[in-house]
Parts: sequence; structure tokens; C-alpha cells
Amino acid sequence: MNLKKLEIVEIDINKIKEYENNAKEHPEWHVGQIAESIKKFGFIDPIAVNKDLQIIAGHGRLMAAKELKMDKIPCIILEGLTEAEERAYIIAHNKLTMNTGFDIDKLSYELNALKVENIDLIKITGFNELDLQNILDGSELFDSSDYSAEELKNEYKEPSKKLICPNCNYKGESSEFKREE
Repeated sequence: MNLKKLEIVEIDINKIKEYENNAKEHPEWHVGQIAESIKKFGFIDPIAVNKDLQIIAGHGRLMAAKELKMDKIPCIILEGLTEAEERAYIIAHNKLTMNTGFDIDKLSYELNALKVENIDLIKITGFNELDLQNILDGSELFDSSDYSAEELKNEYKEPSKKLICPNCNYKGESSEFKREE
């Protein structure tokens, strides 16, 4: 493999071509999550395309950018990959992040710290209410996609309105926490 120096370039969204055999699914709700992330943080994860402007990594981001009615999006043009390497990377890029889970203690700490800062955890992180409830209450994380909407509704309990100190794990009302100014 002989990749050249990577540079981010803005490309007209209408010139970018999707890879027709991309196996990664992007349901509407997922594209919405990506769009929310782009709105909140900006388009900080460029799409990777080949010299023909065909997507190698970033189909969901392209769909979100279209939903946001963007004209141009940041891209990295990958040169030096064979067609087979491009196809293999499309799969690897999507699969490799799915091969591990989270360190629940660290994840719980970070989510609690964000909760104290009034960050909308559902809108920003991609976790659903039941996942967050389980993580923040110290339960095991499970894959909620294995459950129907009705089953999730039956399992869901109203989350505690109390905040948890990310330093000492004290659970208290938000009025008990001092705000830094």
C-alpha cells in the first residue's frame, strides 16, 4: 500500500458517489444521530473517497450531510489503494469499531460528568434511554436492539433526576452541585 499525504478537501456533495455494495446499514434514525452530531460538533470526521470520488468510508455522514442540506463536505482522497484494498477497507472500517465494547466504569464516569454539565446524553451520544439508565445505575450494558419497542417500554423506568458526582459518586439533587462560572 502506498498512500500519499492525506489532505482534507471540500467537495461538492453532488459529485460524491456512494459505493453500491456498501453493506453497512444506515436506517433513518441512525442518519438522524449522525446529523445531530454534525450540528453539535461540526463535520470533524471527513469522508474518505477514492480518486473517482466514490465513498470508501462515510456513507452515513454523506446521508446526514444531505439531510442537513450541505453543499460541500470535507473529504480525504485516498490514492494508492487497489480496488480490492478499497473494498476490504470499506468492510474493515465499519466492522472494526464494532469488535469491542466499553469500559463500563469509565463510560459511566464520563456520562455522569456530561450529565452534570447538562449535556443531552440521548441526543448527543447515540445511547438510548434504557442503555443510559443501565449504565448510570451501574447495571450491565446490553444491546437494546435485541428488544422490541414494546419490550423496551416495559423495561424502562423513569431515570433518576438526581445527579452523580463524577469524582466521588455522591448522588444528589442538582441544586446541591455548585456550578463553575
